[in-house]
Amino acid sequence: MKTVTFGELMLRLSTPGFSRFVQAQSFDVTYGGGEANVAAALAQFGLQSYFISKLPAHEIGQAAVNHLRRFGVKDDFIVRAGDRVGIYFLETGASQRPSKVIYDRANSAVSEMKPEELDWDAVFAGADWFHWTGITPALGADAQACLTAACEAARKAKVTISCDLNFRKKLWTEKQAQAVMQPLMEYVDVCISNEEDAEKSLGMKAGTTDVGKAHLDEEGYAALSEKLKKTYGFSTVAITLRESFSASHNGWSALLLDDRDCESPYRSKRYDIQIVDRVGGGDSFASGLIYGLLKKAKTTEALEFAVAASCLKQTIPGDFNHVSANEVDKLAGGSGSGRVER
Repeated sequence: MKTVTFGELMLRLSTPGFSRFVQAQSFDVTYGGGEANVAAALAQFGLQSYFISKLPAHEIGQAAVNHLRRFGVKDDFIVRAGDRVGIYFLETGASQRPSKVIYDRANSAVSEMKPEELDWDAVFAGADWFHWTGITPALGADAQACLTAACEAARKAKVTISCDLNFRKKLWTEKQAQAVMQPLMEYVDVCISNEEDAEKSLGMKAGTTDVGKAHLDEEGYAALSEKLKKTYGFSTVAITLRESFSASHNGWSALLLDDRDCESPYRSKRYDIQIVDRVGGGDSFASGLIYGLLKKAKTTEALEFAVAASCLKQTIPGDFNHVSANEVDKLAGGSGSGRVER
């Protein structure tokens, strides 16, 4: 099956271990970004995974492309032009100290990409799925125009479209996000969100939930999923439920509402996670859900696969989820002891 994602691939510079920015004398180097993370996971699950972006033709741009190729992502539709690879700096938190991200991505190549730089009909020829996140339109007017062109071409080709709302307050305001995101929902079949993203991007609140206090209002989440589905006509709504006890300890589960098997909200198994690297956790959930909806017999099985995939990712350093579909199935099936496999 052919899947397509569109977004920015960034250079990630992380402080070693749990050290702070002010302590760092070197950085660990990798690459990542919302939609690229999804593309890499889908490739490792065995799907034909294409990533759309724009990266400079210089050596750092090539290194970013090579990183995608290393994990099986197809780069046929990456435009090679522009001057900058976006950068983000990560300080990994622990216990009561949160992780911190600093962006250096202004005027990156993909933020200046024009719709006419790609043949969008060719991109979606034979495709089964298109995924994007709220991060991409937050990059500016050019990225928004490209995203609209992508959605129109995907809809014309009868491709299923998913969106992870992914609000980033360092990129735009709530008012700006809602003005752009609400109209784009007309293209979306599968909506993926959490309580903050739904409120900031679409103006819909999840009851009395307070993630910072590890309090989940499950009825509020259920009502939110029903409201999202009714308001925008989504075929599927998936909402992640995170309980943040500390930067190192989270509860993790999700809720699903859809037209096929979950006419009333269904909540997944809950995992108690000791966090290694939370970055990319939501992207690994999105990739697991996409794979599950394409390959599993029931949507409840798709949700359990997505939550298990994301649980595993949060134990792995870096943005990408380096696990196989078989490993995810084992965890979803109940093998979560963490015992050494010999």
